[in-house]
Amino acid sequence: MADEPRSISTLSVLAPGLDHPEGVAWGPDGKVYAGGEAGQVYRINLEDSTYTAYANTGGFVLGMAHDAAGSVYACDQSLRQVVRVTPDGKVSKYSGGSAEQPMRVPNYPVFDAAGNLYVSDSGDWGAKNGFIWRIRPGGDSEIWDTQANGFTNGMCLGPDGRSLYVVESSPPLISRVPINPDGSPGARTVIVELPRNVPDGVAFDVEGSLYISLYNPNIIYKYSSGKLTTLYDDWEQLILVAPTNIAFGGRDMKTLLIASLCGWNLAAAPMDVAGLPVQYPNLG
Repeated sequence: MADEPRSISTLSVLAPGLDHPEGVAWGPDGKVYAGGEAGQVYRINLEDSTYTAYANTGGFVLGMAHDAAGSVYACDQSLRQVVRVTPDGKVSKYSGGSAEQPMRVPNYPVFDAAGNLYVSDSGDWGAKNGFIWRIRPGGDSEIWDTQANGFTNGMCLGPDGRSLYVVESSPPLISRVPINPDGSPGARTVIVELPRNVPDGVAFDVEGSLYISLYNPNIIYKYSSGKLTTLYDDWEQLILVAPTNIAFGGRDMKTLLIASLCGWNLAAAPMDVAGLPVQYPNLG
């Protein structure tokens, strides 16, 4: 990690006044979305940083994803559910798990092209009892993978669209779980270990580099060709205050959006390479 980190001055504060945002997502309508610890769902203009809390889940919003119609699918820690929030702000339960296993700590959702929603369920810190749900279009839910179980946290689809990259915060590492042709999980492999760190979020750019946010310390890593470099290191907590979820956005997808759970805003970082587009499935 010999490369010099970028100056914190290249980060801009986005939407000051948010209520400890854990989740951030780029919507199909060209808006930024974030959640709050009192259930707020925020819609944010990237250009001028204005925002509105257009819905409230009644819980504590963590990670989020969108369908093609612009509905948000948000993990709610307090409700122990994934909730669906329509563009006009109507909130409904999408999944609470299965009859055999209710959700415990739904943390982060990822759609594939077919509309399956993969959701990390973190479990207990240090207990290695996390797992990943698969919620089929319509809400039928099943436990999909139990290999990536180390406080299963942020996730993203791999560049090939046929694998999940998974943050396991304890022990700290990033793993990869293939999505087999029949939909089952393949064998998990460890991509990079991150000792004495607490990783939280991941996102790819179009060149295949993986960006990793660290809840502790306040660092954004870039992992490319087997090399881990420090992109930002905000050791003074001037803008990044416990970075959590990350997402690419903007008209050219060259803005890295960073949520900070212990702060009151998002951060926006200009990137040289565009982010890998996320899936917005048409669920009807």
